[in-house]
Amino acid sequence: MIIGSLAKAAMTVVLLAAMVPALSGQSLSNQAGEALAQAVYDRPNGDDFSALVVMKLQGKEGQARQRILYSYAKEKGTAERWTLMRFIQPDDISGTGLLTQDHPGDESDQWLYLPALNKVRRISSSRKGGRFVGSDFFYEDLLDREVSMDHHYLQGEGKVGKVPCEVLVSTPKDPDNSVYSKRVSCIYRRILIPLKVELYERGKDRPTKMLTARRIKKVQGYWTILESTMYDLESGHRTQLLTNKIKYNQNLPDRLFSRRDLTDDSNEKAFRP
Repeated sequence: MIIGSLAKAAMTVVLLAAMVPALSGQSLSNQAGEALAQAVYDRPNGDDFSALVVMKLQGKEGQARQRILYSYAKEKGTAERWTLMRFIQPDDISGTGLLTQDHPGDESDQWLYLPALNKVRRISSSRKGGRFVGSDFFYEDLLDREVSMDHHYLQGEGKVGKVPCEVLVSTPKDPDNSVYSKRVSCIYRRILIPLKVELYERGKDRPTKMLTARRIKKVQGYWTILESTMYDLESGHRTQLLTNKIKYNQNLPDRLFSRRDLTDDSNEKAFRP
């Protein structure tokens, strides 16, 4: 994390706290919440990265299933981000790829390549709540979400284990552009990373899913989450992601994130960590 960015984020909150007394406490919390949400969104992640990830799917009872994949991401400018996930193990899912192109505003494109069918399928917006390859991650969970798409409210302070955090509540401005009615994030201010996010699906008054982050360390100067878990709080199922290797700023070519290369992984191999 760049020290200057942290200092800027902290100064923003200090200035908000010192604003005109005529502002209500609710307004101050909303503005402070938006400032924190923006600081988290702007946290440096490099121009691009590639990672080797182990995905473990665990039911409430029974043995865990394991999958191995490579993940690639590239920043393309303001609110423009491209990502690619490519499975390499086990054999029944090897070669499967998901390409996501996030654009400014509520615009994104997702395509899923299924080698067994030799077809690329576009993921429609109506499938945001669909589960990605049977995991506990919805397709929406793999999309970028801009700060301006939600209302943000700083609720107060909390803890994740013994680590202090700030509780940020985010609700969609347009209820129809998300499968979630609310996200409650516990953010560790020092590194601007959510340590826990409770996800409320529409029509539910309790969180139905929860995302946690562990094993956070600096890699090439960037704070990096090396272990995260998405829990389905209703079924007891969970999906764990373990990042075994990661490499930033390789100048990944745009062709890696094209529909043509989604069916052919040969160009990726030179950039795998």
